[in-house]
Amino acid sequence: MSDLTFLAVHAHPDDEASSTGGLFRLLANQGVRTVLVTCTNGECGDSLDGAKPDQDHHDGDAVAAIRKVELDRAVEILGISRLERLGYRDSGMMGWPQNQDPTSFWATPVEEAAQRLVAILREERPQVVMTYNEVGFYGHPDHIQAHRITMRALELLDYEPTLYFNAIPSSIMDARREQWAEEDRRKRAEEEAQGIFREPDKGPVDEHGNEIDMGTPDDQIGAVIDVTEAIDAKYDALSAHASQISPDSFWMKMSREEFREMMGREAFKRVTNPQGLEGVVSDIFAGYR
Repeated sequence: MSDLTFLAVHAHPDDEASSTGGLFRLLANQGVRTVLVTCTNGECGDSLDGAKPDQDHHDGDAVAAIRKVELDRAVEILGISRLERLGYRDSGMMGWPQNQDPTSFWATPVEEAAQRLVAILREERPQVVMTYNEVGFYGHPDHIQAHRITMRALELLDYEPTLYFNAIPSSIMDARREQWAEEDRRKRAEEEAQGIFREPDKGPVDEHGNEIDMGTPDDQIGAVIDVTEAIDAKYDALSAHASQISPDSFWMKMSREEFREMMGREAFKRVTNPQGLEGVVSDIFAGYR
């Protein structure tokens, strides 16, 4: 085993698989200690019958119980050394009534949650930490809160780890955005043939209603990790979250071969740089080994 430790702060069960699934498994294969902090239980996910949180028969606690089992399975697949659940209640999307629940992650004082996170950081002393950017990548309150508590917790440490935000380079995001828009156009055409009319799907917005660009400018990318050797584990970890990631989701619509081609690299923006790194690195522990 190496003396290296990687720690990721994610908002919900399944986030660990979508943005860092390949990296987690790759590092485990290399003997690196990996730690996952999951901030919420995921109560605002879909029920097994597809019910949404605004439907009367949606049971958030039952959803969380299912997602707990799914997360345990994904952690096993990805070889994660330690899972810590902070156990906050899922806040739902921006503007949902669940935002106001005093037990929700969004309503929790940053200092309170940061103190719990810093205790884990002090125990593990990871050289590399990963979370989301200030808009939570796509504007979800729990992702934004994960960013806030991570930044505060890092201020309380007696050393400076290398911090990365998960990222999709703008050049790749632009292509995906075009793909999603075309898929939406086709879906609306099919609906209109059935007499159903709606506005085009809109992209994510922040808490002020401003549209969020989920892409990170290519010149701000600090690490691109080839995870093709771990890509099957990433696919399997996503599949483990079956209650939330349906067969017609963006990921699961791909064959394993297509998934390997599209998802075989994970990109990150380097935020702190205690090792004085330059350019785009291919090893998340560049400067440490």
